[in-house]
Amino acid sequence: MSLAVIQMASQADVALNLTCARQLLEQAAQAGARLAVLPENFAAIGHKAPAAIGRAEAMDEGPILPWLKQAARDLRLWIVAGTLPLPPDDCPQGKPNACSLLFDDQGQRVARYDKLHLFDAAVADSRGQYRESDDYAPGERLVVVDTPVGRLGMSVCYDLRFAELYTALRAAGAELISVPSAFTTVTGEAHWTTLVRARAIETQCYILAAAQGGEHPGGRFTHGHSSIVDPWGRLLCEQATAPAALVAERDVAEQAAIRQRMPVQRHRRFSVPCLVTDRLE
Repeated sequence: MSLAVIQMASQADVALNLTCARQLLEQAAQAGARLAVLPENFAAIGHKAPAAIGRAEAMDEGPILPWLKQAARDLRLWIVAGTLPLPPDDCPQGKPNACSLLFDDQGQRVARYDKLHLFDAAVADSRGQYRESDDYAPGERLVVVDTPVGRLGMSVCYDLRFAELYTALRAAGAELISVPSAFTTVTGEAHWTTLVRARAIETQCYILAAAQGGEHPGGRFTHGHSSIVDPWGRLLCEQATAPAALVAERDVAEQAAIRQRMPVQRHRRFSVPCLVTDRLE
């Protein structure tokens, strides 16, 4: 039941990023991981035309999706593919979603989660303003899917600030939750670890927080501190900055015991809004 999160400092060069990601995924596989989570925007940050990347991938003309399928097959590894700027499956020319894909160890796409909450915020850094909605459309459904290491709920970065999503994932049976991210240095220093641990504690899930950590084009800096947090809120591993593959074990018996001793899901007094659960198994 080994889990991995990959930390990167991605650039605008897709080929360079894929080379780095492959090396880190190989390290995770060699350490025994069965599932690995890549960070948000792992294939490109600062690219001038993210929608063009997504359209090429949707038309089977891009390098990223074939690379992901091959990496999963070669390494016999389930991969949460951070995020890609992919248009809706039913509208290849539409505005892209910040899309997190799950591939099984045969290279088959098992699930797609489109980021629900888009980061439109003012931040006291060199950029000052972030508006994901200029480039992306929001998703409309949550995703929970079975994997060899447990039932996985999927989320992305800014989603961390919306506890109701994680409550809904737990209600849908999640045992671990992926959070590919690219938190800014400012917001990360203030809130990242607190949010990651809080989501683990309140859901009693393993949180797989794979982050960007370092400098990117356009003077953007990300916080890093990728981590795996257990259902009691303990940091099992963490990397401040720089590329890394972090691996930790899921203890199924301990997770069950935590949930039995403190059955918070049964104690909830407020219902969660019903979101559609996408189960592509």
